[in-house]
Amino acid sequence: MYDWVVLWEWIEIAARWTHVITAIAWIGSSFYFIALDLGLRKTPSLPPLAYGEEWQVHGGGFYHINKYLVAPEMMPDHLTWFKWESYATWLSGFAMLVLVYYLGAEMFLIDPSVMELEVWQAVAISLASLAFGWVAYTTLCKVFVNANQTVLMVALFVVLVGMAWFYTQVFSGRAALLHLGAFTATIMSANVFMVIMPNQRIVVADLKAGRVPDAKYGKIAKQRSTHNNYLTLPVVFLMLSNHYPLVFATEYNWIIASLVFLMGVTIRHWFNTKHARKGNPHWTWGVTVILFLIIAWLSTAPMRVAAGEASLRGEALRLASADGFSEVVGIVQGRCSMCHAAEPGYEGVYWPPKGVVLETEAQIAHEARRIYLQAGVTHAMPPANLSYMEPEERAAIVRWFRGVGVDDPV
Repeated sequence: MYDWVVLWEWIEIAARWTHVITAIAWIGSSFYFIALDLGLRKTPSLPPLAYGEEWQVHGGGFYHINKYLVAPEMMPDHLTWFKWESYATWLSGFAMLVLVYYLGAEMFLIDPSVMELEVWQAVAISLASLAFGWVAYTTLCKVFVNANQTVLMVALFVVLVGMAWFYTQVFSGRAALLHLGAFTATIMSANVFMVIMPNQRIVVADLKAGRVPDAKYGKIAKQRSTHNNYLTLPVVFLMLSNHYPLVFATEYNWIIASLVFLMGVTIRHWFNTKHARKGNPHWTWGVTVILFLIIAWLSTAPMRVAAGEASLRGEALRLASADGFSEVVGIVQGRCSMCHAAEPGYEGVYWPPKGVVLETEAQIAHEARRIYLQAGVTHAMPPANLSYMEPEERAAIVRWFRGVGVDDPV
């Protein structure tokens, strides 16, 4: 039968694919409209109430775009609202958080060497932190509403650095950086849902009722949209970080994550300045390279590798007690641990791939699902079968895992 573990893997693939597609759509529209807004020009031929215009060429045709800060004298019959890209990105991202980190908490979310947590405690901390992110951010926006916006961005950066440190003191390194990305993405999507869209609805309602809309609603929405623009690149980096132990499994992972936010600012500053036709600040690329080199240097600190001797419980305990486990331990240690070791012995491998260490029985039991999927059901590991794992050995892994009766994803 097509067992639950394989089906669950395909559910994760579908959710991840959806998340990537919707994120591309959201980021693309966000970058486009920021560039469009910055490139607007005031010309004598502008229609009444228009703020600026832009001419663009794409797809074999020309586009003439006018922007109104409030609304034109007459509303068009068809008005396109850009919102579902944001909502779908957050919803699919949250689905991934549930599928991978909540339902797989013992494997990916909790690291006993960092903090001993029950699954429900870890999930509660995760959910509470996401809610805290929006409350803290929107409070800062209200407190610094009349201040220089640079002051507001510095205050937000302080919050992000604090959360980066907090997450690394609670969760596994991989989960910590992923959560920092989710923390920031929640702020971005809530900006759309809680501020930008409601403000636009107020403007449209006023116009339909014959009232003159207040320009402040557009200004507030523009402020939040600009914040989203500067936060986008760091979020993408953090979402990719779980594939690279040099980012999440080092001693200074929280500092690395903090510096990534600065890189996002320097990179977007160059593009935004260029789009606004205010020059070509090449210095931003120099700063970005310096920050990147500092990050690379920080990543050379000792890797954080879980001790792997924590008490086994739940599914891992059942797997470690099952028939055939001793045979699988011998197979994995013989075929996999030359790379998946705290100090890999395979030439050219200097840290365990994906931060996965398979030296002890406890470590092997905790990674059972990945071993089953990548070395049993498929031939993904070892890469190119460099350690010559035999078909009989793969069959032993499958027989052991399925023999436990692991038939649900929880």
